[in-house]
Amino acid sequence: MAAKTLVHVSDLNLGKGGKYRRGAIALRDTLLKARVDHVVVSGDLTHRGRASELESFRRIFAPLESTTRITLVPGDHDRLGDDVAGAIQPGPRVSVATSDGIQIVRFDSTGPHDRPGSAERGILSDHDVAAIGEAIATAPGQTLVVLLMHHHILPLLANHAPERLLSWLVGSHEEDLERGWRLLGILRGRCDLVLHGTGHTTQVATPFPDDARPLSVFSAGHSTDIGQVRVFGHERGRVLGRPAWLKIGAVPPGAEEAPPRSRWMPDFRATGA
Repeated sequence: MAAKTLVHVSDLNLGKGGKYRRGAIALRDTLLKARVDHVVVSGDLTHRGRASELESFRRIFAPLESTTRITLVPGDHDRLGDDVAGAIQPGPRVSVATSDGIQIVRFDSTGPHDRPGSAERGILSDHDVAAIGEAIATAPGQTLVVLLMHHHILPLLANHAPERLLSWLVGSHEEDLERGWRLLGILRGRCDLVLHGTGHTTQVATPFPDDARPLSVFSAGHSTDIGQVRVFGHERGRVLGRPAWLKIGAVPPGAEEAPPRSRWMPDFRATGA
């Protein structure tokens, strides 16, 4: 099996303005030019949860959706307005998507209470924890296992000291912390990557660095704002070193939405997290 690439995108906020639409088009063009194998988007596709904003996303990223090379989960912004979370991830809060060599567990961590700036905490229930565990358990051998969600599983801190690792989705209540620790225990040794959005900055944590199969947690930041996305190389169910940064090219105002045809491929082994 040849090495494959997985790209993590988040918080596109389409509908916020022309800058964000142009950024999404530039991102789409960059991904197609790089010929990446699969793309995951960890929520906030839209800015105000409007159906028209989601339709704009669908039009822009149609070349990836038409080839099933993209997997999505909703974010808190997607619960606003028309509430397009169900259109982004139909069905249960936990579901499984598969790609060549990857099993992606999609977790809709949003709740009907979500409002940007006031309650961006998400929901994690006992049922969610059990469902994620069941989904992880179905992954075959030599498969990269990814948990994709919008809200963070770890605090967005520069220093991930062990005693500060977990401040779960809905606050610091004891029962919520217990669920978070239980989920980490379920993921440990069976999941390779937790990929999430919601933070303005990019961060990475490896809570169990000495494990034979270490679990790494990545915050994507706002992809078009920071102008780059992480590319993970993987082969036979293992991440190939540290991810690379793929810089998003620029498009001028008024650019057409036609995809490019280049065959350039990034060296995903080259740079750090």
